[in-house]
Amino acid sequence: MASVNEESVRKIIQYVGGKNNIKAGTHCVTRLRLVLDDESKVDKENLDKVDLVKGFFSANGQFQVVIGQGTVDKVYDVFIRLTGLGEATKQEVKDVAAEKGNWLQRGIKVLADIFIPILPAIVTAGLLMGINNILANPGIFFKNQSIVQVYPQWDGFANIIFVIANAAFTFLPVLIGWSAVRRFGGSPLLGIVLGLILVHPDLQNAYGLAQARSEGTVPVWNLFGLEVEKVGYQGQVLPVLFASYVLAKIDVFLRRHVPDNFQLLVVGPVALLVTGFLAFLFIGPVTMILANWITEGLVGLFDIAPIIGGAVYGFLYSILVITGMHHLFLAVDLQLIGSTNSTFLWPILALCNIAQGTAAFAIFFVARQAKMKGLALTSSISAWLGVTEPAIFGVNLRYRYPFFASIISAGIGGAFISVLGVKATSIGIGGLPGILSIIPQYWGAFAIGMAIVLVLPFLLTWVFSKFSKKKTEAELQ
Repeated sequence: MASVNEESVRKIIQYVGGKNNIKAGTHCVTRLRLVLDDESKVDKENLDKVDLVKGFFSANGQFQVVIGQGTVDKVYDVFIRLTGLGEATKQEVKDVAAEKGNWLQRGIKVLADIFIPILPAIVTAGLLMGINNILANPGIFFKNQSIVQVYPQWDGFANIIFVIANAAFTFLPVLIGWSAVRRFGGSPLLGIVLGLILVHPDLQNAYGLAQARSEGTVPVWNLFGLEVEKVGYQGQVLPVLFASYVLAKIDVFLRRHVPDNFQLLVVGPVALLVTGFLAFLFIGPVTMILANWITEGLVGLFDIAPIIGGAVYGFLYSILVITGMHHLFLAVDLQLIGSTNSTFLWPILALCNIAQGTAAFAIFFVARQAKMKGLALTSSISAWLGVTEPAIFGVNLRYRYPFFASIISAGIGGAFISVLGVKATSIGIGGLPGILSIIPQYWGAFAIGMAIVLVLPFLLTWVFSKFSKKKTEAELQ
């Protein structure tokens, strides 16, 4: 590919307020991600006219300029040279942006930093679990029978897929322990060990805890007269999150105060022993109760009023994406799966992805400007595959009525599938491929939900554009 026009990069720098307004900058696959001192200095009208710019938006303290895959790398190289800024990692830019946020934004960022790195494992597990569901669940291709029942030679193949797919969910505390301890400044290796401790096979498996308690068969430790249940935390989120924070702080403290020659003998053993005892005595039992309250509250809401729960979550989810608060629900989805082996929230999220993509796709037909058509088309495909930020920030929010069309449609779709009890066995697969994470018995209902968000946002966006004709012609030409 030919080198980019340096003058266009100069204009980008000028229109975001000049190099003195830029605190830090990095890039992702398609966008420049900038932290600005004052975003009010951005000349949006002229920035939009730069030939390299396909859109822009502000999110989580970062001003992001959509350039395009491949080109953004070259633009960033010229950008660094012209501004004199050193190259920064995404994490460094996020850290600088976080300094501008309030306590809630900082807390959400912490959760995002913990869960986003483990998403590839969760997505992979979800896809493979979908393949296993197709092979092992009855009634999909044969009446009351599964593929492996009709063709037993496939049973071993399906079981191996299940083991591979289920590992990430069975050992979820290990993944969270690694990521959380790293985020809190401790040794990631100790986080892995902590996760393994919490799912040790000598402990009562969390999935069978309710039955074991009803039968009075939960094993216990006797600590000088104090009985402590030997309970594991398979599939749980909150216990390992809080324990990881404690472990990281102890680890950091000991590494600062123990001489280098003794750290190998002191830091790991002491940190794990103290955290382990605290986890089994206090952190685990308390957070397990809290997790059960959250789970029971959500399940109760969707049992009592599924149409309201589905409509509200479907309507609000994309709004939460704007604020970054959607990262909170990664933990909630994982907790639901750990406690009930399924989640009713993720199917609604998948419909929200599709709705945003459909609204952006409608703008492809409404817009007259070639650049906007290109951005609308690429961002709609991205949203249909589960990545909605380009569609939300680059297209739908920019013209407002496509965003309203999408969230109204997602609310209707969410209400519909919630009334029918649609659930997913895994998370991480959004958009159109999200059907692979849905329990097969709900595929028909989910397909109707998909049809709703593939048709209704397009029609609403088209209709709304007619009522906003003057604005549309002025902004989309």
